[in-house]
Amino acid sequence: MSDNNHFPDRVELLSPAGDSERLQCAVMYGADAVYLAGTLFGMRAGAHNFNQEQLVEGVKFAHDNGVKVYMTCNTVPRNNEVALLPDFLERAADAGVDALIIADIGVMRMAQRYAPHVAVHISTQAGVANYATAGEFYNMGASRVVLARELCFDEIAALRAKTPRELEIEAFVHGSMCVSFSGRCLLSSYFTGRDANRGDCAQPCRWKYYLTEEHREGQKFEIFEDKGTHILNSRDMCMIEYIPRLIECGITSFKIEGRAKSSYYTAAVTNAYRQAIDGYYQHPSPEYRPDDAILDELHKVSHREYSAGFYLGSEPGQVLDNGGYVREYKVAGMVEDCGGGFLTLSQRNKFRVGDTLDVMPPHARPFLLPVTEMYDGEGHAIEAAPHATMTVRIPYTGQPIAKGTFVRMKEESTIK
Repeated sequence: MSDNNHFPDRVELLSPAGDSERLQCAVMYGADAVYLAGTLFGMRAGAHNFNQEQLVEGVKFAHDNGVKVYMTCNTVPRNNEVALLPDFLERAADAGVDALIIADIGVMRMAQRYAPHVAVHISTQAGVANYATAGEFYNMGASRVVLARELCFDEIAALRAKTPRELEIEAFVHGSMCVSFSGRCLLSSYFTGRDANRGDCAQPCRWKYYLTEEHREGQKFEIFEDKGTHILNSRDMCMIEYIPRLIECGITSFKIEGRAKSSYYTAAVTNAYRQAIDGYYQHPSPEYRPDDAILDELHKVSHREYSAGFYLGSEPGQVLDNGGYVREYKVAGMVEDCGGGFLTLSQRNKFRVGDTLDVMPPHARPFLLPVTEMYDGEGHAIEAAPHATMTVRIPYTGQPIAKGTFVRMKEESTIK
C-alpha cells in the first residue's frame, strides 16, 4: 500500500500490556505498539496496570525499542470522577504516551484540552459500527477508531471506503469475545455488583446455567443448546489465517486482546502474529496462509475453542460444554543466559531429566530441546527442577538465545 492514500506500508501489530513484564514481553516478541492502563479509567481492573513511575519507565522502554504506547481511558466516568480527569490526562501526556483510547465524548474533549498533543483513539466501547459514526469522530479530532467487534469483512470495507483516508482503523484479531455488543455488558453488575463497563467483570457469561421454578424448591432444569448448559460462553477469536482479507478490507492495526492474560500468552500470541504478518509481506498474496508451525503456536497458549468471530458474517458460537480454557502447555522456565555450552534457566514449573522442552525464541520458529542432563546453580547434577525460580543449567551448543526467552513443555491437555 502506498503513502499516497495515507495507508501505512505495513499494518501495525498491537499487543496487550497488563503490567511492566507483559510490556517487555510484547516488545521483545515483535509488537509495533502496546496498549496499557493506568490506575484509573481502564477497562481491566484485574490487571496490575501501571502507576505513574511505571508508566514513565514503560513508555521510555517502548520508545527506545521503536514501539508506540496507547493508554486506555475508556470507562465512562461518573460525576464524582470527572474532577480526576485533568490530572490523569496531564500525567499521561507527561509520560509520553502516543495516544489515549477513549469511549466518552466528554472525556475526549477534556483530553484535547489537557493533553492536546496526544492522539485520540476511539475505543471499541463506543460501538463504532458504521462510516457515519467513524467520520464524525474523525471530524471531532480522533485519529483512529477501534471498530465494534461485531462487523464482518464487507462492513469494514464499506466503512473504510466512506471515511477519510487519514483516519486509522483498528480491529481486534485475536482473543476473548464478549457476549454483549462490543463489551457493553450488564450481567456482572446484576449478579455480583462488579461493573464490567468499569473494568471489573466477573465473567458470568462463562458460568453454567439452570432454570428453576418458584414453587419447586431444589429442582433444577437444564437450559441447554445441543450438548451443554454454558449457553453464553463465546468462543475466542483467531484471525491469523485471514491476514490478506484483514489487510484488503482496510484495517491498519491488528489488535490482540488480553491485558489480563499472562506474560507467556502475550509473548506467544505476539510472536505468532509477528511471524505471520512478516510472512505475508515477504510473499503478499490473497492466498497467503501461515505455515502450520506458526498456527500451532496459538494452540500452545490457554484458549477457548477458536472462531473467526463475526468477520465471516455469522455469530462466533459458544463453547457449550464447559466454561474454561484448553491448556496443553506450561512454562518450564525463562532464559537467563546462553553461553559456555549451557542454557541457564529460571524455573517456573517442575521439569526433569528425560523431558523435552520447547524453546520459543523471539521472531523465530520454536525448537525442541531434550533434557539429557541438568545442573543447579552451583553446578551439581540434578534429576529434577522442583523449586520455583531455581537456577537450572542445561547443556546447549546451538544458536544464541536471548535472555527472557520462554521455554515451555507439553503436558496432558486440561480444561480449566
